[in-house]
Amino acid sequence: MRNHAFLVGIAIFLSRIAGLVRERVFAHFFGNSAAGDAFKAALKIPNFLQNLFGEGVLSASFIPVYAQLLAKKHDEEAAKVASVIGSLMFLLTSLLVIVGVFATPVLIDLIAPGFEGEKRQLTIQIVQILFPGTGFLVMSAWCLGILNSHKKFFLSYVAPVIWNLTIIATLVMWGSKQTQFDLAITVSWGLVAGSFLQFFVQVPSALRLGKKIFPSLDWKMGSVLTVIRNFVPVVVSRGVVQVSAYIDNMLASLLPTGAVSSLAYAQTLYLLPVSLFGMSVSAAELPSMSQAVGSDEEIRDYLKGRLNKGLQQIAFFVIPSVVAFLILGDLIVGAVFQTGEFDANSTHMVWMVLIGSTVGLLASTLGRLYSSTFYSLKDTRTPLRFAIVRVVATTVLGIGFAFYLPPLLGLDQQWGTPGLTASAGIAGWIEFYLLRRSLNQKIGETGLKVKFQLKVWAIALVSAATAAAVARLALPPEWHVIIRAGIAVVIYGTMYFGLGYVFKVEQAEGFIQKVLRRLK
Repeated sequence: MRNHAFLVGIAIFLSRIAGLVRERVFAHFFGNSAAGDAFKAALKIPNFLQNLFGEGVLSASFIPVYAQLLAKKHDEEAAKVASVIGSLMFLLTSLLVIVGVFATPVLIDLIAPGFEGEKRQLTIQIVQILFPGTGFLVMSAWCLGILNSHKKFFLSYVAPVIWNLTIIATLVMWGSKQTQFDLAITVSWGLVAGSFLQFFVQVPSALRLGKKIFPSLDWKMGSVLTVIRNFVPVVVSRGVVQVSAYIDNMLASLLPTGAVSSLAYAQTLYLLPVSLFGMSVSAAELPSMSQAVGSDEEIRDYLKGRLNKGLQQIAFFVIPSVVAFLILGDLIVGAVFQTGEFDANSTHMVWMVLIGSTVGLLASTLGRLYSSTFYSLKDTRTPLRFAIVRVVATTVLGIGFAFYLPPLLGLDQQWGTPGLTASAGIAGWIEFYLLRRSLNQKIGETGLKVKFQLKVWAIALVSAATAAAVARLALPPEWHVIIRAGIAVVIYGTMYFGLGYVFKVEQAEGFIQKVLRRLK
């Protein structure tokens, strides 16, 4: 598991670093402007379709069936399943793209009802440009399903680097030559080009590994019907989760200008540990869990062992991420985004939004692994039920935290944005608790040991406090924020792993021993 998760983690790390560079360049030219709000809001609709019909759904419905066929050496049937699912996804996404282009004005009113005039019109134009790129991203996810099932993780998760680089190149080439509104249109075309390239680099390997993959609509095959049966509840489940994110975006559009952009910038950082640690472990585990064979008791023990190890691995990295965002968040946000139009005030606001996001960070990452375990058991309905509970909680809490809580506390309405992320985090914990309780009833007791959690939280807090003291008290304030942030992060990471080794945290011991062996 560790090797596969490591490869996924490295690939996602490279992709996320490219994404951070992209966001920094974007922030330089757009800041928290009206054009920035329009682009970020417009991007939500294609992202919704990509997540709904691409990565999440195919991972939950296609990979368990395809991987199990490979494990049983039914390669020919596996190729047929891949062929049919790929053909159906192509037809479905083509239809959605066509309908989406014409339905964009209605969609905009659903996700950003607070946008008016030129800002609304720009958002509509951007969405209509982005829709075709969505089709390429969904088909990229089909390639990811094939590659992951064959335990070829690196290419599928590093491919988004080329997507990010294409957008960065577009911003750099036209950023100083166009107004913000014109640049937003140009960057949209760059995003479509990047989507095509992301798909293009994966196709040859997917076709080579899948063997005998040809267009086919023979959907009556037993294995294909299984994928389709799993697909429907997962589409609804993922859709419900995406609706939760859309509610945040919709409510943010009703807040003062800059709220949508601040939310998007904070989510870029928030999603880094979710992707690096939650997604990497979950993605590596799903094919392995799906290939479990033996008696019911043997399968339960196997899943329980892998799940508990995965939870510890995720928590060891996510807990210090939470602490870093809380204590060092202003330095991190400043180092990544503070340039050009993105000033110190923007940094402070995004930090506050990021603090709200940390409320549910651990729940979101651990919950991904619990959902993957359900999917490996071919149970797609249980996560759906709990996702619906999460959306209801997000909506109710979001309205209260965004619009009613700030005035009660005597705060400006712009503080409703951190309230949105905090409310979503609380809803995430509710969903996580329900997932864990239900899975424990199926396979036995799972979860993180209290002693392990106390150790990790303690060493993270001590390490972050030390790093913050050095960055804020010992280093000259005139030093660039990137330098101060870099020094703080190095101190934090070194102390965290060092104290983890001293207090015998398994993950820290394993990492340091591996480093020492290589130095000999």
